[in-house]
Formats: sequence, C-alpha cells, structure tokens
Amino acid sequence: MPSNTNLRTSGLACMTGVALLLAACGGGEVPQTAPPPTEVSVVRVEASAMAIADELPGRVAAYRVADIRPQVGGIIQRRLFEQGSEVRAGQPLFQINAAPFQADAATASAGLERAQAVLSRARVQQKRLAPLVEADAISGQSYDDAEAARVQAAADVAQNRATLQRRRLDVGFATVRSPISGRIDQAVLTEGALATVGDANPLATVQQIDRVFVDVRQPAARLDALRAAARAGTGNQGAPVEILSSDGTPYAARGRLLFSGISVDPGTGEVIARVEVDNADRSLLPGMFVRARLPRTFQRNALSVPDQAVIHDASGRTHVSVVTNGKVVAREVATGDTRDGRTLIKQGLHPGDLVIVEGQDRVQPNATVKAMPWRATSNAATKR
Repeated sequence: MPSNTNLRTSGLACMTGVALLLAACGGGEVPQTAPPPTEVSVVRVEASAMAIADELPGRVAAYRVADIRPQVGGIIQRRLFEQGSEVRAGQPLFQINAAPFQADAATASAGLERAQAVLSRARVQQKRLAPLVEADAISGQSYDDAEAARVQAAADVAQNRATLQRRRLDVGFATVRSPISGRIDQAVLTEGALATVGDANPLATVQQIDRVFVDVRQPAARLDALRAAARAGTGNQGAPVEILSSDGTPYAARGRLLFSGISVDPGTGEVIARVEVDNADRSLLPGMFVRARLPRTFQRNALSVPDQAVIHDASGRTHVSVVTNGKVVAREVATGDTRDGRTLIKQGLHPGDLVIVEGQDRVQPNATVKAMPWRATSNAATKR
C-alpha cells in the first residue's frame, strides 16, 4: 500500500501538469492590473497683489530726545521720579534748593516797591508845578526837571519789575521739569550734588518711545523704486514697512517709510531711509538692531507659486510641472523675487494653471496623476 508521502508528491505533480496545460491553451499570457495614478499636491495659480521687499539691517532711534539740564545752579535737594519710568511733559524731576532765589526775588520785590514810591512822588510834584509854570510863578526849567524826574522814576519801576520777574523765573527754574513725555533714564546726579548751568553732562535723559524711528541704509538707486511702491501701495500715507527682530520674528507694529530729509552719503552712495514705527507696547528700544522689510516693487496682478514648486535643472533653466487634463506637462518659466515662501512668476504661467507643489519628483512628463489640493499650513517652507 503506497505511503502518504508518495500520495502528496503525486498530487502536486498532477496539479503542476494541469497548470502547464492551461497556460499552453491560453497562449502563456497572464492578465495584469494597471497601477493607480500617482497622487500629487497642486495649487491653482491666481493673480493677486504682491509687494516685493528687501530685508535690510536698521537701528532704532527715539522719536524725540530731551537732555534734562538745570537753568540755575544749586544743590539738588530731591529727585522726584523713579528711574526708568514714564514721565509726562511738565512733570517735576529734580528740586534744586530755591532759598537763594527766593531771597533774590524778595529783594527785587522791595526794589520795585521803592521805585513805585519814587514814581508816585514825582507825579505829584509834576502836577503841583504845572499850574505854576503856566502862571509864570516858576521857571520853565524847574518844571522840565520835574517832568524828567517823573519819566526816570517810571523807567526805574519798569526795570525793577523786570528784575522781579527774572528772579521769580529763577525760583521756578529751581524745580527742573520734563519738557516732553517719555521714558526717563537713570539720574546722573543724586541728592546733595551740585547742579551747574552749562555742565556737559545732563541730569538725566528723557526719550519719547511710543513712536520710534528705524534708520536703514540702502543704495540711492532704489530710492525711486521705494517712492513708486509707496504710490502704488498706500498713496500718500507712506510705504508700509515690516520690522523684524534679529531672529526673523516680526513685531506687531508696522512702520511707514518717510521720504523727507533723505540725503545721499557721497562716500558710499547710500541713503539713510527713516521708518516711523508706532511703538505703543514699547517693544522697540533706542539702540536696538533690527531688520526692516522695505517694499521695492508692488504688483496688483502678480502670479506666484510656492518656492518648492520651482525646479532648476542642470542647464540653469527654471521650470514647473503643470497638470493638464490629468497629465503632467513641464513648463519653462521666468522667475522673479521671492516673498514669504512664494516665488514671483514673470512668464510661463497663466491664471488657473494647476502647478504641482509636492510629488513632481515621482512623475515624468505625460504621466497620468491624481491632483490633490496642497495645504500650505502643513508645509514648513511657508513659515517665516
């Protein structure tokens, strides 16, 4: 009786022979399933306004700076502010000993009263002599002397009144006040120090920083382009400027480019463009180095694609892959500047074209593909 092993071997041989027989009857061809189309991420080209800008280094300067200097000399009795705090215009900052100036004012007041008494007596004397000179009871010379004494007494009164006013000003100047609103730095002198008129060092410095300037150097040849961008973008309000930190993080406040007072450095051929920035949160401090994104051109109907959609071949040509009727078509393009992860296309594309952003390296021209919408938020290249 045959064993189980022999039976299994005979069964396999029979199945193999049947398979070969069927293959011979069908001509040896086995049907195959076509692969599915490759999925690619695409974006539809649309015309939109686009501002091309240059990122240049700049330095922050205070909108206004006031050195606090004494107008009278004396010993500082009190400092009336907290260093590094915000002060308002007219706020007292230092109190200089005012006793000497008050004494001078009292002396001037007494001198004014004495001069007024002399003037009063001179007026009475002139009135007494007026009828006498008309009656020829006294000489004309006596009356003229009385009139001259009255005029001189009136002049003395005016002089003493001016002296008193000046002495009172000195009393007021003993209280040193801030001429502007802003943030005050640390005090150079403290209580007990001698404040001197004309000293090279100020008592303190107040800087208005609720608005600041950012000074940026750039070639003078781009000045006309900046003016054109301002006219095309915002009319007479100034070209909008974005301010970035040293690591590229944008500040919340935006500035506007000022065109007044621009001069060209004859040595370098550069201009210092001044940007005015609203700095209500005080995030920009004088002396900080930042980067300013200055607009260079402005196009209302610009065509742009994500940077990763642009391919540069070995010959130096630039092209993109376009999906037309479900198939891939290579399109040579002329590119321009880049902004926020997008490349400006000057020639080669039209509004409505479907451009492959991701997956173009997996397909060849004329290949059938399945177009899927590209999500910009999921791509790190779109981040600043």
